[in-house]
Amino acid sequence: MTTSKDLFAAAKRLIPGGVNSPVRACLSVGSDPLFIASAKGARLTTVDGDELVDFVMSWGPMLLGHQHPDVARAAHAAVDRGASYGAPCPDEVRMAELVAEAVPGVDMLRMVNSGTEATMSALRLARGATGRDKVVKFKGCYHGHADAFLAAAGSGVATLSIPGTPGVPADTVKDTLLADYNDLDAVAALFAAHGADIACVIVEPMAGNMGLVPAAPGFLEGLRTLCDEHGALLIFDEVITGFRLAYGGAQARFGVTPDLTTLGKIIGGGFPVGCYGGKREIMERIAPVGDVYQAGTLSGNPVAMAAGVATLTALRQADYAALEARTAALADELGDILRAKGAPVTVNTLASMFTIFFTEGPVTDFPSAAKSDGALYTSFYRQMRDAGIYLAPSGFECAMVSFAHTDEDFAKTLDAARAVKL
Repeated sequence: MTTSKDLFAAAKRLIPGGVNSPVRACLSVGSDPLFIASAKGARLTTVDGDELVDFVMSWGPMLLGHQHPDVARAAHAAVDRGASYGAPCPDEVRMAELVAEAVPGVDMLRMVNSGTEATMSALRLARGATGRDKVVKFKGCYHGHADAFLAAAGSGVATLSIPGTPGVPADTVKDTLLADYNDLDAVAALFAAHGADIACVIVEPMAGNMGLVPAAPGFLEGLRTLCDEHGALLIFDEVITGFRLAYGGAQARFGVTPDLTTLGKIIGGGFPVGCYGGKREIMERIAPVGDVYQAGTLSGNPVAMAAGVATLTALRQADYAALEARTAALADELGDILRAKGAPVTVNTLASMFTIFFTEGPVTDFPSAAKSDGALYTSFYRQMRDAGIYLAPSGFECAMVSFAHTDEDFAKTLDAARAVKL
């Protein structure tokens, strides 16, 4: 039998670090990656034959669980019709209708192939629409690996303690202005100093790449006001929160409407897909109607579109409130178990996501998230994985719960946590 260890050794000879996305290497938790053979519901099976309860869920998009029957049928049927056309297909129109109906800030949208493509395209559009160059982003927020967003980024950049990255010209990031998440005064100061040059503010309406950090009351509303006062656009990066915080995303839940929205793999049931959308007058600046160019051969891919239509149709009928209540109860009990062991623990939870920070006191921004004890998280991660619980190999990520997680999955998770030694 070929093992994860065998595959990782082979991968390291052919792929940088043996992985195709850095966090998967599990370096920050002192482990080797597990290679997955299959997944169904809320469970993964490794090539070693081990079954694990999955709280990564492909980093979020598998809200219906792995191999949801409606999504699987739609994808298989689409493959039978042809995997790629490089031309329009009927399901991309239906997908656009479903997204526009659900997300308040989206009148029109353009399909792309990833969250990174969505955010970099939205930034280009914001600059083109305003005639300005500067962008405000928040420390610890990750908006994909486009050059302008790698200043003080979260996710794998934070996990690997990379302050910036070679290959990004200084001239590119000089127009990226930084503020701490939830610090509205800092954003106001940036507008006071650079208001006439700021094209947009891009924000995760719930930070998910420094661990889960909710927006403070009034923060999103304040950003909306500042952008309006200074003629800048407000971009919500809903790659994580879209269709997870609510069917219409964070903007539907919180009642704050951005000018542009970016969405990721969740709209395609986990297939490689993303989109950006917004107000009609802004989106009509995109070619071929307007003068801001963006293109993609696989955009609107028929398999991803079919899976996406099935996913959004199922989610439209889903009981989000019930899943949120179950997730909060699980997260609270995990926090109580770990505190009883003497560990400093703060648990942030929202909708079907949570993060366990090994630190005392509130976690409201990247500096407070960075106080979490990495050694404690490493110990917790490794023991939970050995007990059959698959968590993100980074303390700067969210645990993702799906509609497929069962009471049995939760009980196994709590039993594993009770056995942890910290």
